[in-house]
Amino acid sequence: MEEAPDFLETPNLDRLAREGAHLANAFVTTSLCSPSRASILTGQYMRNHQVVDNQRPVPRTTRFFPEYLQNAGYQTGYVGKWHMGHENDNPRKGFDHWVSFAGQGTYFDPTFNINGKRKSFKGYNADLLTDQAISWLDQVGKPVKKQKPFFLQIGFKAVHYPFQPPPRHAKRYQGKKIDYPETMANTEENYLSQSNWIRERRYGIHGIDHMETGTLDQDPVPDFDELYHNFCETVHAMDENIGRVLNHLDKLKLTKNTLVIYLGDNGFALGEHGFYDKRDAFEESIRIPMLARAPGIIKPGTKIKEMALNVDLAPTILEYAGVVLPEKPKMDGQSLLPLLKGQKPTDKWREHFVYEYHWEWNFPATPTTFSIRTDHQKYVYYHGVWDRNGFYDLTSDPHERHNLIRVPAYQERIMELREKLFDELDSSGDLAIPIRRPKNEQFYDRKLRR
Repeated sequence: MEEAPDFLETPNLDRLAREGAHLANAFVTTSLCSPSRASILTGQYMRNHQVVDNQRPVPRTTRFFPEYLQNAGYQTGYVGKWHMGHENDNPRKGFDHWVSFAGQGTYFDPTFNINGKRKSFKGYNADLLTDQAISWLDQVGKPVKKQKPFFLQIGFKAVHYPFQPPPRHAKRYQGKKIDYPETMANTEENYLSQSNWIRERRYGIHGIDHMETGTLDQDPVPDFDELYHNFCETVHAMDENIGRVLNHLDKLKLTKNTLVIYLGDNGFALGEHGFYDKRDAFEESIRIPMLARAPGIIKPGTKIKEMALNVDLAPTILEYAGVVLPEKPKMDGQSLLPLLKGQKPTDKWREHFVYEYHWEWNFPATPTTFSIRTDHQKYVYYHGVWDRNGFYDLTSDPHERHNLIRVPAYQERIMELREKLFDELDSSGDLAIPIRRPKNEQFYDRKLRR
């Protein structure tokens, strides 16, 4: 949805925004779990860190920014979803303390890998992860250790599809009115100028006219309203657990000296353009929430309009910690700290960014997509489909209903953005699209080919 519904309760996220900063134009450079999370941890675009899907293992040469924090004397902890390398839940470098689970994990009764030993739990995933996070904070926040700084990253499974709230919030929003997106209706007006694949995917695995395995009125497939209400109930449960962490920082008297950043690792369409998923370059897919609080550094109620990216997190945290950014491997992001402090950056702030997504064999509805987004316009290139590309004026058409790619008056600007997009991709080697080897080896046996 374009905006959160009035009935959705997020008092703790509201608290972060009130006590800190709201980065209103925050985006991911790839709207997919593992690639985006790798971008957060490396400060690099997908084309540089090479985690291009949810199965691809992290290259051995990869450096995560917590490694630099460790070298600077920080205690580092990771609690939550990792999902780089698919089902591998083993502890990763850069973290002194590790709590995670295999793959996407489960919302209920999960098994956690805690520093190399697996243990099963009863209960709701987000509640249990927060228990683990609070337990570690108790250890590193003891008075005897307060002089040694810490870094903790919590990766909630929520809010990942299929949305499952805890029993205490199930049906909490049932019957609440939903304002359906303008682009949800299957009308000629919504699709006349769009690429053909956009209309066709609404009948695919994540299309609202198909809903995974059937039409909207078939059980056990949820209807759209149920899907949306489940989403909101799951968000509310996550907000509760964010509040538990914030309250524990208060209890340990760590709030005044702690930078807290909240963000999503991808956006998510809820009916927009007939879809409920991510991956594409539409605003609902690439936009993410981002909040930051640091008492004494960030003025309460700060609103930041400049474009912030997931690749900015690593350089921001390192600068806050007083750690010099490494020259190699080079980070693609920029530190947000000057903006958070209300200062003007020494260098000119970005006027555009490049978005990239590589087609996945297991979710084939969305083609390989490259895009360049400025403050007011967006050019989108689709690779491997006999179809039209995209160009949108985000000022006059914020919901991207009208694809202007064939309008004569915009051709010069379209060509300018296209050249800029491919120049940036070419300079970093991203035009060599990586292909993942299928698991079924028979496809590589020439004797079996016809």
